[in-house]
Amino acid sequence: MDFAHPDRLWALAAVPLLVALYAFGSYRVARRRGARTGLQLVVPRDRTWLRHLAVALALLSLVTLTVAWAKPTQEVEVPSERGTIVVTIDVSLSMEATDVEPNRLEAAKAAAIEFVDGIPPRYNVAVVSFAQTAAILVPPTTDHGAATAAIANLQLAPSTAIGEGIFTSLNALLQVPPDPENPDEPPPARIVLLSDGSTTYGRTSAEAAEAAAAQEVPVYTIAYGTENGYVEINGQREPVPVNQAELRQIAQISGGEAYEARSAGELETVYEDIQSSVGTEKVPMESTSRYAGAGLVFAVLASLGLVSLAARWP
Repeated sequence: MDFAHPDRLWALAAVPLLVALYAFGSYRVARRRGARTGLQLVVPRDRTWLRHLAVALALLSLVTLTVAWAKPTQEVEVPSERGTIVVTIDVSLSMEATDVEPNRLEAAKAAAIEFVDGIPPRYNVAVVSFAQTAAILVPPTTDHGAATAAIANLQLAPSTAIGEGIFTSLNALLQVPPDPENPDEPPPARIVLLSDGSTTYGRTSAEAAEAAAAQEVPVYTIAYGTENGYVEINGQREPVPVNQAELRQIAQISGGEAYEARSAGELETVYEDIQSSVGTEKVPMESTSRYAGAGLVFAVLASLGLVSLAARWP
C-alpha cells in the first residue's frame, strides 16, 4: 500500500501514547476499587469490559481515520491503456472464394467487427489490410467505431504479401503513445492475422515473424477456408486452397497461436480466445473512502458504548 501523504502517518504515534495513558488510568482506578469514588461510581465492576471495548473502538477509529487522512492507494488491475490489438486482414483475390459463406472475406469481416466490438474500450485497435501491398487503414486508437468502419469497407485486390502485412502491423505499433515513465518500453500488443495463406509477393512471412518475435509481439494467425476453395477468373475455376502450414509457422516463430477456422462461427470463437489472452496492468487507485468509512463505523460504535456506560437502563 502506498500513500499520497505518508508524512501524515506520524499522527499514529499518538496511539501508543493514548494506550499507555489509558492503561495507567485503569491501573489507578483498580487500586481505588475498594473505595466508592471516581469512575467506580459511574461504571459498575461488571461493566468494565464495555469501557475497554469502547476505548478500543475509539482507538481503531483514530487509526483508520488517520490512514484515510494520508490518502492510501492500492494497486488494482485494469485493461492496459497502451494495450493494442492490430487486426491484419488479407484482401487478396483468393478471399473471394465461397467455401466459407457468403465468402471468405465477408465472413472474416463480420467476425472481425464482432471481435472489435467486444474489446474493452480502453484498448487501442489498429486495422491493417494487405494484398500486393499493405496499408495502415486505422492507426492505434480507442475509437473502435473507426476500426469497424474500416473493416466493413475492405475491398479485394491482387496478390498476397503476408510478410508486408506483418511488417506494416509492427509499424502501426510505433504510433502508440509512449509510456511517460518508460518511454522506451514497447506497448503490450498482439497481431491478429486473418489470411488463407501462401505469400506471393514481398518479404517472406518467416522474416516478418522473426521481426515480430524480436519486438515481443505475438502473431495469432487464423487460417480460413478449405482445401477445396476456388475462385473464378475469366470463366475458369482457379483452386485457392488454404495454406495452413505457412500460417502455423508464423505463429510458432512469433510466439503466438495458430488457429483453423472453416466457418464464420468458428472464427468468432477464435477471436474470443485471442481477446482473453491480452493482459492487464496494475495501476494505483485511491482507497481513502474505504478507510474513512471504517473509521466512522468504529467511531459510532465507540460512541454507543460510551452512552451505554453513562446511561441507567431500566
